[in-house]
Amino acid sequence: MDLDSPDAIVRSRLDPGERVLWTGQPDARAYALTGAWFLIPFSVLWGGFAIFWEVSVIRSGAPIFFWLWGIPFILVGLYMIFGRIAVAVREARKTVYAVTDRRVLIRTGAFSSTWTEMALDTLPSTTLSEGRAGLGTITFGPQPPYAVPPGWPTIGMWTRGPRFVAIRDASRVLAVVRQAREAARPSR
Repeated sequence: MDLDSPDAIVRSRLDPGERVLWTGQPDARAYALTGAWFLIPFSVLWGGFAIFWEVSVIRSGAPIFFWLWGIPFILVGLYMIFGRIAVAVREARKTVYAVTDRRVLIRTGAFSSTWTEMALDTLPSTTLSEGRAGLGTITFGPQPPYAVPPGWPTIGMWTRGPRFVAIRDASRVLAVVRQAREAARPSR
């Protein structure tokens, strides 16, 4: 078995006797384009203005300070236009989702791994957002008001709550989560 496969990664995190019910990864293209309706026009405007500024400053013969002032804005613009997509694709390839008979597991991170584990018997409410061809996102609990799309740093209030983003056959996966949650609840 491939040690980098989602199944192997999840199996390395299992408790004794824990069973895997589902594992998956996001669709890299859909994951990278999450929030594109806003980010693409904004990033092109930002990057375009930063380049316009820099070209204008250089052509006008302004002092070197103004030349240097524009460089960080150009770099941010280039990241917003191109870099964030590359980082989001890398993050999608390293992201692993799993549902076991005891927990929901989420591993994320483009350059380092962060694990989120939620016990099924205390799992918050779930929300399904489903698009075409069954591709969708399952959200666990309420999301912060300023959730950022993949490829962007998550710091301070700019965070993302736990969710399975851009997964195939999302409604079937939600059914697996619901059945596992019901089975994990203590008998009354």
